[in-house]
Amino acid sequence: MKKKNVDIFISGAGPAGLLASLSFASLGYSVFCVDPKKPVTQVNDVGADLRTTAFLQPAKSFMESLGLWEKLEPHAIPMDIMRIIDAEGDKWPPREIITKDFLASDISELPFGWNIPNWLLRRTLMEKANNYNNLELGFGLTTSSFIRRDDAAFVYLDDGSQIKSKLVIGADGRDSLIRSKSQIQVSKTEFSQNALTFIVTHERPHQNASIEIHRSGGPFTFVPMADFEGKPCSSVVWMESKKNVERLLSLEVEQFEEEIYDRSCSHLGKLKIISHITDWPIISQIAKQLTAKRTALIAEAAHVLPPIGAQGLNMSVADINALYELAKDTPRLSEVQEILDKYDRSRRMDVNARVLGVNTLNEVSKSSLPLAQKSRALGINFLHSSPKIRHGIMKLGLGLKERNLERSQAIEPDL
Repeated sequence: MKKKNVDIFISGAGPAGLLASLSFASLGYSVFCVDPKKPVTQVNDVGADLRTTAFLQPAKSFMESLGLWEKLEPHAIPMDIMRIIDAEGDKWPPREIITKDFLASDISELPFGWNIPNWLLRRTLMEKANNYNNLELGFGLTTSSFIRRDDAAFVYLDDGSQIKSKLVIGADGRDSLIRSKSQIQVSKTEFSQNALTFIVTHERPHQNASIEIHRSGGPFTFVPMADFEGKPCSSVVWMESKKNVERLLSLEVEQFEEEIYDRSCSHLGKLKIISHITDWPIISQIAKQLTAKRTALIAEAAHVLPPIGAQGLNMSVADINALYELAKDTPRLSEVQEILDKYDRSRRMDVNARVLGVNTLNEVSKSSLPLAQKSRALGINFLHSSPKIRHGIMKLGLGLKERNLERSQAIEPDL
């Protein structure tokens, strides 16, 4: 049996697990991170994740502090505008009823966020990981079980290895083994929706706008990307009923392109798919505790929510940042339980509020009831009509703290 002693063991090497590994390695901790699969880091390789992630302002600041942003910035497309469109719900093809632009320049000198291809994010994280002698990545390895003691946690891998660790971090997704072995329960909601993701080129430029088109079934969202072969390009996330997703996936490419042209209210003109189409079920899930003895949960092991408002990975970065700051202030993890208690307290309220908020938005967005559709339209108008309300909602969505808002407060007019 192979035995290993480390400060921190991380189960899961997706973007969140890799980022957590780098964060703690940068503080001098010995880190061992395992995952059954090695990340695909080249755009043309089989299995490359062609989806994108929008990093909001606080996440970008954290990436800068770790020396990651300089590698990502040349490929990052700024999101200067959040465009919300309400589309007619009972006719096909739908048409735009209300269109409102929320401008980043109203609250900050910076964009709302920056959109980055997932394969590039993984490549950048992997390259940075190679710089740390105190960080080991174990691919092709699965966490089988673990035992938590007062003095340490003992993790057992499927190759027979035993890892002794001061702290175990579960970054192993919505079906987290770390969470289940820690006997942490979850609260779960299923929405009878799936999300379709793919990349398109389009006739009209996106103007660095993230565009959400709301209609029954769920939002259809364009997220801006760099031009592809001289044509404007965006990543799309389309949330729809499971029944309609089955129908859509059975269509030929040309038929599917006609559907997305109509569903997008032809807002960016004709659309051409340039990637494969992926889909996954939409759920909301919150762990009832974020910690257990010598154990912390982050990312989808802790919270899952519908893909609205770029909250998913940005919440994961907030988890990692919170643990990072606590570990930085506690030399050699001498007070692990104190770190875990503070982590749970610092993140729980924000996690609960954001999951509740996104769930509510999704319910309103997907509803086919006339009253819900009318309420959605009225809500968009109301949020946009008052500068103070509009700016407050934008700041809340970004997760900005007051110290980051000096300029926005200076330019915000009194009503």
